[in-house]
Amino acid sequence: MNKAVVLSSGGIDSTTCLAVAIQKFGKDNVSTVSIRYGQKHLKELECAKKIAEYYDVPHYELNLSEIFRYSNCSLLKNSTEAIPDKSYAEQIAENGEGKVSTYVPFRNGLMLSAVASLALSIYTNDKIWIYIGAHADDAAGEAYPDCSDIFVGHMSDAIYYGSGKQVEIEAPFVNCNKTEVVKTGLGLKVPYQYTWSCYKGGNEPCHTCGTCIDRENAFKANGVIDPLCKEDK
Repeated sequence: MNKAVVLSSGGIDSTTCLAVAIQKFGKDNVSTVSIRYGQKHLKELECAKKIAEYYDVPHYELNLSEIFRYSNCSLLKNSTEAIPDKSYAEQIAENGEGKVSTYVPFRNGLMLSAVASLALSIYTNDKIWIYIGAHADDAAGEAYPDCSDIFVGHMSDAIYYGSGKQVEIEAPFVNCNKTEVVKTGLGLKVPYQYTWSCYKGGNEPCHTCGTCIDRENAFKANGVIDPLCKEDK
């Protein structure tokens, strides 16, 4: 039987992936997993759990934070760097192509490997698909190189052969932009009001970090207001 494990950050991309996986396999064949990696706030993990409860699917949490303790990535709580109040496009225009300061070193590679191990443990005899919400906007300009279609393809091959051909990666949006992700999710009635994208935590989004800007623009491009935004934002 086919099973799906969705790598869930509590954000709009992974939550849309969850809706896509449930539509394809049915909720009884889908689980979610979120990761502690030393991020500055845990609100995204709370949202991931709430979303799993909304869809009534099993939810797991893994802790990989110790591995990233040596990184000074601005997204991490031990960092001395501030999270930039600029879009990814602005950061790349200013600094040239290459990883942005919120790139956590090889995070997706590590997470996908950990999720593959978990998936093989909980679905011992099933064919398993790991869903990840990587999309083309994040990969553009090498901002997040571990979101590119090349990376996902090679990582899927490695996991496929390393799991005895039992596990593969499914990245339905790897060649789509965020506007297209939101369009798909709106059609599937994804509960975006329960999601969280802001890198800074808090009670309300900051509206100024790269992920807030991209998120809000994606909703606007679809002619709707982000449910986490007030109408005057």
